[in-house]
Amino acid sequence: MSESKEFAVGSKVVYPAHGVGEIISIDVQKVSGQDFSMYVISFKKDKMTLRVPVKRAAESGLRVLSNDNDVKKAIVVLKGRAKQGRGMWSRRAQEYEGKINSGNIINIAEVVRDLHKNVDDPDRSYSERVIYEAALGRLAGEFAAVNEVTIDEATNDLVNVLKSRKVTKANNDDAVIEEIAEEFEAA
Repeated sequence: MSESKEFAVGSKVVYPAHGVGEIISIDVQKVSGQDFSMYVISFKKDKMTLRVPVKRAAESGLRVLSNDNDVKKAIVVLKGRAKQGRGMWSRRAQEYEGKINSGNIINIAEVVRDLHKNVDDPDRSYSERVIYEAALGRLAGEFAAVNEVTIDEATNDLVNVLKSRKVTKANNDDAVIEEIAEEFEAA
């Protein structure tokens, strides 16, 4: 019985519920007399270690870092028009939490974009602030890992993108994606 090992020791990965981590080892653990290979993932920011069975890595949502094209698409999302919140906050909060925990960089960028509009509002609810900060932290963590910068630098760059956005029709035209990505890289 051979198990395919998709990730190598030292690989940066994204685990949906925790963000960017690094595989520090692949261990074998004996459970009920059977050996199981486990990815041992370190999340330095949270000072946490997680073990994910190799066979269940895909099911758990463990994935490689986003590629440049996905990062450019996330920037386009950040530059787009914020979606107006309709309905009860509790229902929207659940939707936002689901997007954050999906681990999908585009979904997380949507949450950051939609909740950034009230970032300086002193009457903003505590739960909205917490969700915004969680989404921004996840997005900044992946941007930092992809662009090999600190999380603080990535956070500042993302906030600058949000502050400087010119609301345009968001589309996936490659030329628009490239133009916006160049603006981000120049910042």
